[in-house]
Amino acid sequence: MRMVASALPGHMTEAARDCAKQVAEVVGAFNLEDYVALCRGWDLQGLTRRTREVRDKFDALLEIMITVKEQERRSPTTAKITKDLLDILMDAAEDEKAEVKLTRENIKAFVLDIFTAGSDTTATSVEWMLAHLINNPACMHKLRAELDGVVGTSRLVGEQDVAQLPYLQAVFKETLRLQPPAVFAQRETIEPVHVRGYTIPTKTSVFFNIFSIGRDPAWWEDPLQFRPERFMPGGAGANVDPKGQHLQLMPFGSGRRACPGMGLAMQAVPAFLGALVQCFDWAVPLPPGQSKAPPLDMEEGDGLVAARKQPLVLLPTPRLNPLPTPP
Repeated sequence: MRMVASALPGHMTEAARDCAKQVAEVVGAFNLEDYVALCRGWDLQGLTRRTREVRDKFDALLEIMITVKEQERRSPTTAKITKDLLDILMDAAEDEKAEVKLTRENIKAFVLDIFTAGSDTTATSVEWMLAHLINNPACMHKLRAELDGVVGTSRLVGEQDVAQLPYLQAVFKETLRLQPPAVFAQRETIEPVHVRGYTIPTKTSVFFNIFSIGRDPAWWEDPLQFRPERFMPGGAGANVDPKGQHLQLMPFGSGRRACPGMGLAMQAVPAFLGALVQCFDWAVPLPPGQSKAPPLDMEEGDGLVAARKQPLVLLPTPRLNPLPTPP
């Protein structure tokens, strides 16, 4: 959120998160009209109405954000050291020499993409990684040992450390394989394509099941097991690039239409998980009357984003006193 609008008031941040969640729910909901032609146009489930409501709600929020930013930019007392995304977009819109003039609607569309595609997917990935580590204590111990050995305990792990933390990267890649943030990628053909005796006509929407690709036993040994070591040197996936260069693992899609936030995610998400593991011990709350917590339920929920069916509830205990500060 701070990347988009650094001075966004707290209540607006919560409103933006709520809108992004509603967008993900509407987009990923089962729609009868997609399968039964006779139902089209009737909105029997109310999804069209709800989609319009969410759109109008988000549009009103974005309008307020842009208005607040315009007032901030006009204020002579505003001291701006670094620019957020909204500043950059508004600079481009005000550039008289720009070949392509950004409109207010263009700015809203950019911000909407960041909120909807960047917030829910990031939180989901961190949640899945932490859940896998809780269910696999040996992996948690190995990751923590790497963090303590490379970063230490006097400062907080940051994005600049990720390149020197191969096991942290392996944990992220293994989580992307099992639970990619988006379960499908969609493309449209620009010419007829022939695949295994089938002809796919021009202008046909094609959906790729990214979720199943990462679990294909033809490519991955014991595909349902969480095993980050497969991405370490000597492992079967050591040379597999999750950025779309290898089709057995493409959590961000592939080609020119791949996720534009891929580079940021590969740095920021592992760093965030690293900070959680570095600074805290994590435990599952004990059920009433039990002395040992059962393994976490790893079932996925419905929707376009592969979120957990059950929310992840853990108890954090600080393991460093005082907690390290950012570099």
